[in-house]
Amino acid sequence: MTKTAEKKPGGSVPENAAGSSASVYGLVINKGAKEATAEGGSTLLEALKDAGIFIPSACGGQGVCGLCKLKVTAGALPVLPTEELHLSKEERESNVRLSCQLKISSDMEIEVSEELLNVREYKGRVESIIDLSHDIKRLRIALPAGEKIDFIPGQYVQIKTSFYKKSIPLVYRAYSVASDPKDHTHIDLVIRLVPGGICTTYVFEHLKEGQKIKLNGPYGEFRLTDTDKNMIFIAGGSGMAPFLSMLAHIRNENIQRNVTYFFGARSRQDLICLDQMAEFEKALPNFKFFPCLSEPMPDDNWDGETGLVTDVMSRHCPDLTNMEAYLCGSPGMIDASIAALTANGMPEENIAYDKFS
Repeated sequence: MTKTAEKKPGGSVPENAAGSSASVYGLVINKGAKEATAEGGSTLLEALKDAGIFIPSACGGQGVCGLCKLKVTAGALPVLPTEELHLSKEERESNVRLSCQLKISSDMEIEVSEELLNVREYKGRVESIIDLSHDIKRLRIALPAGEKIDFIPGQYVQIKTSFYKKSIPLVYRAYSVASDPKDHTHIDLVIRLVPGGICTTYVFEHLKEGQKIKLNGPYGEFRLTDTDKNMIFIAGGSGMAPFLSMLAHIRNENIQRNVTYFFGARSRQDLICLDQMAEFEKALPNFKFFPCLSEPMPDDNWDGETGLVTDVMSRHCPDLTNMEAYLCGSPGMIDASIAALTANGMPEENIAYDKFS
């Protein structure tokens, strides 16, 4: 599971190249509950960030993820083609916009949920960076002394790059929280290297233990329900992250629901957190973990489950009519998992997912 370039704080009046003052407009939020100013030509996403209001945007403000939706009740330019793909007819009629695409050209009136108004930015310190596999790292961030963060297992935070060659402008990127939710002073992230990715290159090649790092959050609606239904988890790669937090929560709260976790990888070198999964199996009598390899190598000496993770799930769970599923991974994996789950009888409304952009 993210933002854009740094700008001068709202309220300042920057000058353009010719030396004249740029236009500054007012932002009225939640009918005057909060107000801010913004430079004309900036995006609404940028302007709100400068005002200390952090809107989720997993794609870095590129108009791809569709997460940064807000209702703009006055002052908005017409809907852009880059927004149309992410806005339903009902949303357009209700004045919902993609804040990363909407440029400010006049005073605006905006509605922001109380949950987002309570999102904070933290200046943490990288406590450790651990290799989980050849292309996945676990990043542990300590919050400043005296500060804490409360999150629901399944939510995510956004971290900010510092300057390096590819990171101009600076960007925010979203990552699911992998921490034990009872630890309010640290955030753990599981990050997979994306070749050429601005933020993952920063983490893998430039970020060092002891460095300062900015993050904000928490965000997101991906979370466990409070029903008594048996649960299926499906993930691969860094999709492991939210399930580490969810399993810690299940252990902490002594939740007795059955959980079956199918984790897909290509070969043995792509499997991660096997020791932690074994510990959860010991602590949780109703939890079962199934790692499965789609293309095991001859020297893997693998005698476990093989095939696509969805096929393995279908073999073990032929009847899903009264179960719930939680998925985390790429769009392709999510779509294939939904198809397999519904084919085995699971109602689609019982499927929750966190789809990577």
